[in-house]
Amino acid sequence: MKKKYVMALDQGTTSSRCIIYDREGRIISVSQKEFRQIYPREGWVEHDGEEIYRTQLQVASEALFKGGLRASDIDSIGITNQRETTIVWDKETGKPVYNAIVWQCRRTADFCDSLRREGLEKEYKEKTGLLIDPYFSATKIQWILENVPGAREKAQAGKLLFGTVETWIIWNLTGGKVHVTDYSNASRTMLFNIHELKWDRDIMQRFDIPECMLPEPVPSSKIYGETEAHFFGEPIVIGGAAGDQQTALFGQTCFSEGQAKNTYGTGGFMLLNTGEKIVDSKNGLLSTIAWGLDDKVYYALEGSVFVSGAVIQWLRDELGIIKNAAETEEIARSVENTGGVYIVPAFTGLGAPYWDPYARGTITGITRGTNRSHIVRAALEAMAYQTYDLAKAMSEDIGCEIKSLRVDGGACENDFLLEFQADILGGEIYRPVCTETTSLGAAYLAGLATGFWESLDDIRDNWQIDRIFAPAENNNGKILLEGWHKAVKSCVGL
Repeated sequence: MKKKYVMALDQGTTSSRCIIYDREGRIISVSQKEFRQIYPREGWVEHDGEEIYRTQLQVASEALFKGGLRASDIDSIGITNQRETTIVWDKETGKPVYNAIVWQCRRTADFCDSLRREGLEKEYKEKTGLLIDPYFSATKIQWILENVPGAREKAQAGKLLFGTVETWIIWNLTGGKVHVTDYSNASRTMLFNIHELKWDRDIMQRFDIPECMLPEPVPSSKIYGETEAHFFGEPIVIGGAAGDQQTALFGQTCFSEGQAKNTYGTGGFMLLNTGEKIVDSKNGLLSTIAWGLDDKVYYALEGSVFVSGAVIQWLRDELGIIKNAAETEEIARSVENTGGVYIVPAFTGLGAPYWDPYARGTITGITRGTNRSHIVRAALEAMAYQTYDLAKAMSEDIGCEIKSLRVDGGACENDFLLEFQADILGGEIYRPVCTETTSLGAAYLAGLATGFWESLDDIRDNWQIDRIFAPAENNNGKILLEGWHKAVKSCVGL
């Protein structure tokens, strides 16, 4: 009897989730659990790798229970993950030698400066598609090997393994039998040659990272192995994995060259499918692998914003001026505009297209009349302005304007944000019925590997539009953007 469902493990920056989907891409069951955010110093961000794995295993079991399902009902597991976050563990004990260093962490900024001074940026960008930045995994691995006592000696002796989060989860679920990373996650390490699809030995040598630490690079849709039977009662095939932004692009069915999506998550991420060719950005964007599928590799242009939805968490948790994200729409609509207030949420530096790890957040334009509503509205508008900057850079790289955008992520439930985004972008914004496209894309990649879905056309048929947001006539987007770019200039290079 043909199995009915696919399980997606969605390991994000603030929580681990499991969503079970049926053949039509409908959600059957969901479980989610937050985990600790660790801030040892200013600009440093860590997670407990074992807690990541425990919470992910817990929500998988809970999702099965909530759905009244057994392992025998599940065709396969697809995994998506917070990218660049770096875990190094002892392959004999299975224990991390240090906390996971999160993609947001800026501790290696000075080391990145030294690499740029050596004149390595051009070479690294040509090979990896990436700029030299603390964002990526390579400098995080190097930091662990340099700063954890005995780590470098163990690594050279072949006793340590590295992985981004999907690698860590697969290794654990298979009982340590499978040590792989998909092409999309490999392309975010700054160690992977995206032309040759292999680890670059010159870069590894510069960072003094032994190749024996690194996982085997594999396609994004492929049967990697199966879970140990004791986790879910019987083994389940692991059929696919990709970084969270690549799976969101896949879940949005942006399979054709030129299609783009934006995710409003903790950070903000815009990806444009460039097909089987690599587009070299001249405007601060990254060339990255979208996915490996059917013996082919597909590429994307990417713009990354470090703080998008996290600015709303900041309003709630640090400023205490909102109770929850849902109320921000009503608060923002309670004023006609921000009264000239702009928030630049550069809490951990600025990503694309500015790439300034030393920038820090600012609020400009405050007057005696500024109130809570202006601040909340300015925070939502900041998310749209940053997305506009990515779209503008992308348009210049490909030589034509981006006139439509598919959106997902938690914040895209906010109609005010998407109306303002359409005005600023000057194009249509498409919100799908299922906005959980990150996990859905992971499910699709796994199900394609097993034949649960037979083709991309099967998947396209599942995508449905909830609402289209069109720009209002005679909006003052151009004037507002001028103010935004003045605000950005006030915080760069600090």
